[in-house]
Amino acid sequence: MDDIEQFKQLINSGYCCISILTHEERYALEIIRQAVLDLNSKILIWSVAGGVREGLMTDSPSVAGTETPAAGLCRLADAKESSICVTLDLAEHLRGGQVLRVLREMIDRFEENGNTLVMIDSTDKLPDVVRSYARPFEISFPDEKELQDIIRKTLSRFHRKTPIEVGITQKGLNTVVRNLRGLTRRQAERIIIDTVAQDRCFADDDINVVISSKRRMIQRGGLLEYIRTPLDLSEIGGMKRLKEWLEKRKDAFSSKAEDFGLRAARGVLMLGVQGAGKSLCAKAIATAWHQPLLRMDPGALYASYIGESERNLRDALRQTEAMAPVVLWIDEIEKGFASAASQSTDGGLSKRMFGNLLTWLQEREAPVFVVATANDIGALPPELLRKGRFDEIFFVDLPGTDVRKDIFAIHLRKRKRDPAKFDLDLLARASEGYSGAEIEQGIISALHEAYAEKSGLDTERVLSALKASPPLSVTLAEKVEYLRTWAQGRCVPAD
Repeated sequence: MDDIEQFKQLINSGYCCISILTHEERYALEIIRQAVLDLNSKILIWSVAGGVREGLMTDSPSVAGTETPAAGLCRLADAKESSICVTLDLAEHLRGGQVLRVLREMIDRFEENGNTLVMIDSTDKLPDVVRSYARPFEISFPDEKELQDIIRKTLSRFHRKTPIEVGITQKGLNTVVRNLRGLTRRQAERIIIDTVAQDRCFADDDINVVISSKRRMIQRGGLLEYIRTPLDLSEIGGMKRLKEWLEKRKDAFSSKAEDFGLRAARGVLMLGVQGAGKSLCAKAIATAWHQPLLRMDPGALYASYIGESERNLRDALRQTEAMAPVVLWIDEIEKGFASAASQSTDGGLSKRMFGNLLTWLQEREAPVFVVATANDIGALPPELLRKGRFDEIFFVDLPGTDVRKDIFAIHLRKRKRDPAKFDLDLLARASEGYSGAEIEQGIISALHEAYAEKSGLDTERVLSALKASPPLSVTLAEKVEYLRTWAQGRCVPAD
């Protein structure tokens, strides 16, 4: 069912107050316009800029003296039966007093006479009492067919102003459409305009421009971060069991797997020592499976207004599903939901947020592979560890001797050094208790020393850098041992 049909269903079901929270006001008004035509209803619209006017045409005459919120609502309250009354950005004016009182009485009247109030707002600032009346209506993200229409219309409109050359192939167009999924209509249109604005051309080589623009746009939203993924699994030392597990499931997103009776892999929870490579794996999985990687920082979801934090989580998960298939990396999941595992000090917000996430993890249908990383087991709510939330729970321990040797070789090659010229066995033995991240930092520190002294990088210099910086397994020995003890019998070793 599309947005128009869903909106008509709400009207026919007798809802007297509907709330639409969106930045796509023009699209929301188009939904209402189509519904009004189909239902043969009357429509009145109010904004502080134009007062009350009939219909959705911007040049319709307005009713004099209705610009203020209270006066506008009083006029809407007298609308004929079976009318749809629309307000634009009313939430900003509902902090109390006369306007809130008039609105509540108006809703009560609409409940009796069959009218419907539709509030379109760009920010979630509705008072709790109004929120209790209002039925939320969420605008969907455009599907691939609509995105193709948006691209064609945007290019045609741009071409009428300034001629452009369109030389994109059908395969290229399909790739562009696929990479625009998860964006709003306005965002998709903006990206297409930005893509053709400079060279007046739209071709296959613009695909990378579209991807880069999308990355910037998602990160400006603040809820999700589009991560570049240049790694592959060969650039991660060790983790043999994890790599084998991923290799067996890399094609589980395909239609062939579905026909075989398999559902797409749902995700992994990666616990372990800080710096051991959990975050690196999230990037490598996305590259190995040729899927985009989105990072969600749970702490960034929390906001000051009541209900806004929960909405941020819903919006982030909706956008992720719209972009599926995709890999979603929930980084340090315990930090965002720490209060959910103990006595809440935030009025139950963490518990509600965590409950919403658990429900989504269990019931989602979209092919979203979740990689959740955690360092502090004690802060994790036990419900998260139950089977069904994730396909598997892996424990990432400090690397063994052979793995450390591989890690040294990987990071030396990345920095244009030949590993054969270093005593990797000696370095591996000397780095007992070091994580992969600490080994990398040791090499970087040695490089800085060598560059400052205008000399070459050798084994002795790397050894010296390692000795100068003791690992976390020494400074936090008790915590590391606790993690290892807890993981025995509860997790699958990643290596």
